[in-house]
Amino acid sequence: MQTRNKIFDDLGQLMTNAMGVAQGAKDEADTAMKGWIDRWMADRDFVTREEFDAVRAMAQKAREENEALKARLDALEAAAAKPAARTAKKK
Repeated sequence: MQTRNKIFDDLGQLMTNAMGVAQGAKDEADTAMKGWIDRWMADRDFVTREEFDAVRAMAQKAREENEALKARLDALEAAAAKPAARTAKKK
């Protein structure tokens, strides 16, 4: 009596080979999809996180400089208004 049946051995080998082919197809599909997504994103001109952070820092610095210049301008306008007020009172 034979303990192993040739049909079951062949079927098991066939299934093992099929799983190997399926895994290879999955890996190839993953690679193709990643390549497609990379090309799609490159065509859209998306910025990297580093570029976004750099522009954000520049905008923050510009805002701070703008606020400092506004405060300086307000101080100069107030200083210029005092002599004008004194001249108006003398007349």
